[in-house]
Amino acid sequence: MNPSRPVVRLHGHLDRPTELTVAELRALPAHRVEVSFDCLAEGEQRHGYEGPALWDVLRAARPRIDFSGRKQRLRFLLSVTGADGHRAVVSWAEIDPDFGGQRILLATSMDGAPLDTAGPQLVVPDDHCGARYVSGVTEVWLGPLGAPAG
Repeated sequence: MNPSRPVVRLHGHLDRPTELTVAELRALPAHRVEVSFDCLAEGEQRHGYEGPALWDVLRAARPRIDFSGRKQRLRFLLSVTGADGHRAVVSWAEIDPDFGGQRILLATSMDGAPLDTAGPQLVVPDDHCGARYVSGVTEVWLGPLGAPAG
């Protein structure tokens, strides 16, 4: 990965795994959100983010999920990893319009400043805690949850 031009690797249960730059993410339909969340290290944070919805990014990569029904989708998870190794998990149902329909973003700008050098940021607007806000996203993995161990 070129540090001046970070990429996000989309992989897992996808027909079109790919790597996207912030500029390529910016070419997708963008949404803007104003958020506030609690950061353990820095207290309350307030920011404006803009970027594509995670739903749109993943749909473009053609997830290998059966969309003809609903229940089978509930076992899919997304693991989002940042450049610092921080990882957060999002369930497919959180972003799927048939369920939570949350507009979780892969932000390409924060407070009007482009994130081309830092890399995109995972933004979970409905979270009160900032722990799932992953900076410098390097990969998004999609896959099913296996059977619980026993």
